[in-house]
Amino acid sequence: MKQLFTLIVLLLTVTLSAQETKKHSFSVEKDILWASPKGYDLTMDIYTPNTEKATYPVLIIYHGGGWLINNKSIMDEMSQYIASHSEYVVCNVNYRLLTANNNTTNMNEIIEDALGAVLWTKENISKYKGNPNAIAVTGDSAGGHLAAMVVNAKDNISETGFEAGRLSFTPSYLPPNKTLEELKTSDALAVQAAVLSYPAVDIYAAALGDGVNGFESSSNFFWQMGEAEARGIFGKDINVKDNPNYYKICSPIYTIPKKNDRKLPPQFCHVGSKDQTTTPESIKAYVAKLEENGQSVEYWVYEGRNHAYLDSGSNEFLGNSFEKDAIEPIHKIINFLDKVFYP
Repeated sequence: MKQLFTLIVLLLTVTLSAQETKKHSFSVEKDILWASPKGYDLTMDIYTPNTEKATYPVLIIYHGGGWLINNKSIMDEMSQYIASHSEYVVCNVNYRLLTANNNTTNMNEIIEDALGAVLWTKENISKYKGNPNAIAVTGDSAGGHLAAMVVNAKDNISETGFEAGRLSFTPSYLPPNKTLEELKTSDALAVQAAVLSYPAVDIYAAALGDGVNGFESSSNFFWQMGEAEARGIFGKDINVKDNPNYYKICSPIYTIPKKNDRKLPPQFCHVGSKDQTTTPESIKAYVAKLEENGQSVEYWVYEGRNHAYLDSGSNEFLGNSFEKDAIEPIHKIINFLDKVFYP
């Protein structure tokens, strides 16, 4: 048995070493302005592999940070690695944080940014050799939440948005001369795959907390890290006890359709076994919910890892570094995407 284990480890090491050698150059265009909702400029970086293909599938990345900290730079190393070790155009996207516009951005508006980024990408990505009909979305933690909401909420769009109390989404970017009804009819927000990296799946439960220490309270250290005062994430007049529908419509775990109603694209969910922020139990519950509704999903637990192992650089608090911890899951992500786009 010990010899067999040693052989498996050796084969895994050889496989990863071989994958490491399959490296190519890429081109990147930084800080492309894609929308300015309420005057707040949103940008993305686009990476194109230099492997002489006429067109490539596209991977849109939403960064993590509890919707309160970080920007797309935290995904720079992941974007570079995928662009140089696989054949995908990578769009590394900025969206508004809750702290944007003087701490007035609401959670539904962040989801609207994620939806808008898909629409902008589909309209413009051919300029960067991307195939607008072959799109995958991914993100880690809060970014995983956004990727899941793109998949689950793509049909719940309207011009009224949340302002009229209808609880539908108005994407932050709309193609010129296109109405939302035309976009719904043409299935413009459809994506072909999703990778959810230790995603936040239940905004409602996070806001409830233990009745005192919920996401919206000052005990959530992300508010301090974002240098902002804790508040309700849908504005001062909305709270989780009186308005649970606001929180649930923005939570992936409550918005999964049944397969007979709408078949979702294949998804890959993964999480660290020691993650205390988005726990393995929470991700396993989400995977179970997908399966219960007949949706296609793969699930992997990264043994011995904590949260945020895909982030650039290193995190001494969590004990992670990109070089040490991100390579194996990124290859699993690439392999999953290859099964969808390069079968």
